[in-house]
Amino acid sequence: MKMAKVNGLAKMGTWKSVHRTIFILGACALLVSVATLSRSYSIRSLLVTDSFCNVNPSNPSRNGEKVSANFEVVIQKIRREMDELRKGMSKESSSSEILLRHSRFLADILGLFESMQEPVRGIENKTVNHPLVKPIHQSDGPADYFFIEEIRKYVRVKPNRLGKQNFMGANGTFTSIGHTCFAMKEELEEYMDYDVGEICNDDWKLAQKLMVHGCDPLPRRRCLARAPRLYTQPFPISESIWKLPDDRNIRWSGYRCKNFTCLASNATRKGFFKCADCFNLSHHEMPRWIQPVQLDPETNITADFLIPEVLEIKPGEIRIGLDFSVGTGTFAARMREFNVTIVSATINLGAPFNEMIALRGLVPLYLTVNQRLPFFDNTLDLIHTTRFLDGWIDLVLLDFVLFDWDRVLRPGGLLWIDSFFCLKQDLEDYMEAFKVLRYRKHRWVVVPKRDKDDGEVFFSAVLEKPPRPF
Repeated sequence: MKMAKVNGLAKMGTWKSVHRTIFILGACALLVSVATLSRSYSIRSLLVTDSFCNVNPSNPSRNGEKVSANFEVVIQKIRREMDELRKGMSKESSSSEILLRHSRFLADILGLFESMQEPVRGIENKTVNHPLVKPIHQSDGPADYFFIEEIRKYVRVKPNRLGKQNFMGANGTFTSIGHTCFAMKEELEEYMDYDVGEICNDDWKLAQKLMVHGCDPLPRRRCLARAPRLYTQPFPISESIWKLPDDRNIRWSGYRCKNFTCLASNATRKGFFKCADCFNLSHHEMPRWIQPVQLDPETNITADFLIPEVLEIKPGEIRIGLDFSVGTGTFAARMREFNVTIVSATINLGAPFNEMIALRGLVPLYLTVNQRLPFFDNTLDLIHTTRFLDGWIDLVLLDFVLFDWDRVLRPGGLLWIDSFFCLKQDLEDYMEAFKVLRYRKHRWVVVPKRDKDDGEVFFSAVLEKPPRPF
């Protein structure tokens, strides 16, 4: 009896140890599954479906299925082993046999645990295919820098819905903002603080301030742009070119002048100071680039070239181009008369330049000097600039701008520098920037600026891009 009691106690002890081991194994399996999920998905990504880093090039859904399948196998093996142990306890089995079977079971479970770790290692060690997709434990992405939810949603990577790479080889869409947006956090958050689907604030001046200071491109918004209260139909194209538009077609809240008559008045100087007469279409704008201007009395030359003279350099070859200036589209209007299509790039410096260009029936491009031109390489026949790219510009910035213009000009295309204004002492430095391009010179003149003193000059040139067939 005593021996039977001892054997019974031994079996009970073995059974308790087996239960304890099974309990520990089950807890380990649960912990491994939770750890696997926590490494694959952050807690925030489970709550927010469009988390910034939820694009995983290593196909996390497939890894998750593999881990889940192994986890189910572990559970089934534990249940099967518990059933076998119950059956074994009802028979006469020695402690050594139970322990041997137990050790084999542990080895089997250990192998399954190791296999469950492989997908996690794959996720951690996988080389991502975009610099913004960072490991989950890092939180230095652009979305984490801002508090306004619309900014966070905009800058997060947008995964492709099918979970595959698109035709461009990307596994998501990577929306961008200008780098200075981070230095102008308060202004950008004010700009992006709106109700989705509602009318946007009247904040175009804030938007332009952000753009001019380098927060360019701005993020897209999901609010409805404001329109003038009493918008009327634009004038027919036969008369809109040389007629001031209807005042009701402009939102005047951000300007000192509240109508076109004010802007056209020579005495007001309410708009950009370099273009104070740009809205005077009948007297100031209409003769430009068509009628000969007064020559400099001492040098007998002028910095203003005429459109027919420039087009004669490449007869029939100039068809499309860009005017990068501050103005009301008069250059594009005149070139239209010669069957040349010109896009006018400008911003609204103190006056509605973009609206004015559009109401004249021309194409405005709202673009700052900060941005790379939105044209493909070797596509434009002509680039013209006046009254904007002047002696205020840094020489390194000028280099970047000129090389970008060179990129979009086709071989044989013309670069028309129209009355580039600078100090006489800086003239050589600026002219060297243009000479670096090694363009052919068709026109190249320097004229003194007589309205102040002898310390200022105008520089004009028409240059031809070489072919560079290599």
